[in-house]
Amino acid sequence: MTFSGHTPDSREYRRLILGLFFAGIATFAQLYSPQAVLPQIAADLDVGPATAALAVSAATLGLAAAVIPWSVVADRAGRVPAMAVGILAATVLGLAAPFSQEIAVLLVLRFAEGVALGAVPAVALVYLNEEVSRRHAAAAAGSYIAGTTVGGLLGRVVSGVVADLSDWRTGVWIAGALCAVSAALFLWLAPRARGFVPGRLRTAGGPGIRSRLLAPLRSPQQLALYAQGFLLMGAFVAVYNYLGFHLAAAPFLLPAWLVTLLFLAYLAGTVSSPWAGLLASSRGRYPVLLGSIAIMSAGAVLMLAPLAAIVLAGLLLFTAGFFGAHAVASGWTPAAAPPESRSQASSLYYFGYYAGSSLFGWALGLVFGSAGWPWFVGTVLVMCAAAAFVAATALRAEPSGWT
Repeated sequence: MTFSGHTPDSREYRRLILGLFFAGIATFAQLYSPQAVLPQIAADLDVGPATAALAVSAATLGLAAAVIPWSVVADRAGRVPAMAVGILAATVLGLAAPFSQEIAVLLVLRFAEGVALGAVPAVALVYLNEEVSRRHAAAAAGSYIAGTTVGGLLGRVVSGVVADLSDWRTGVWIAGALCAVSAALFLWLAPRARGFVPGRLRTAGGPGIRSRLLAPLRSPQQLALYAQGFLLMGAFVAVYNYLGFHLAAAPFLLPAWLVTLLFLAYLAGTVSSPWAGLLASSRGRYPVLLGSIAIMSAGAVLMLAPLAAIVLAGLLLFTAGFFGAHAVASGWTPAAAPPESRSQASSLYYFGYYAGSSLFGWALGLVFGSAGWPWFVGTVLVMCAAAAFVAATALRAEPSGWT
């Protein structure tokens, strides 16, 4: 009997969603834990804001470089084994990184950590699309993205709060320990794959890795989805990289512990990502994607205000809009790809996603440092507008097979 995917009333579906939830925590808590302590890293290692932000960009660059190789590993070894190896290796590197005494050593370890972490975003949504019934795939993808938001939130808040009580090294290390526990829970919960057999794509006459990579790259719709990740994630990471520097300066002069608590705005993404997935299942992905970008842009405008309360409201909207857009685009990518190219299509999306994070997470720091916050926000708005234009050009016609 052909396997048609787990449904929400099954035990395996619940274990899969919960397992990927903890995989998201294990991955994104350690990926972004230094982001909350960038001002402390800059002061301790005597570097500028853009250089300190490389502690985040180095990891996301490593992740971007690794997602496609990890997709090949997952095709050969299996989805869950590939994610397990990546998470375990990243946890070891994440626990070692805070002991770095020089910025160069820290960046090398963070890059290697990002390479290992690439296993989860490269494989998770492919695994989900293969194991969950097609009708429930968009909603399940939203639930997975919600787990990534919790991971990003916990990593930032834990490292920031602990750093305020001791130092940034202890904060990042404690966040790494939290990731080790989450990794163990993922390994225990994740059910074995039934929708994919390792090595199946290597059967005689089947497409090779080159063909599976080129097929998505020839699709204007796939390229448009990759552009969403590249532009929107770049804007999102840049805001979270430099907002702390902005709020610690005049006219706000907020203390470090209060700036750390602003990362609780991530909870907006925890709510918006599954909501966007459910709405996309009933209304279509395209309108939900454009609406999410509009909400993100409105939030960016509010962050121009000189009042901290309005900036926080803007951050909440910005975060909710981003994660809504990401939940739609990331889940749409493998669903729209040919079955033999789903792993590579998802990896290409995350390549663009983390390449944008690495590039703009650093480059917009130069805008912030030289031109100030208004020009920084203006650049973010241009990036949002560009993403919306690309979506309107290539994704307006949403074939029935894409939903």
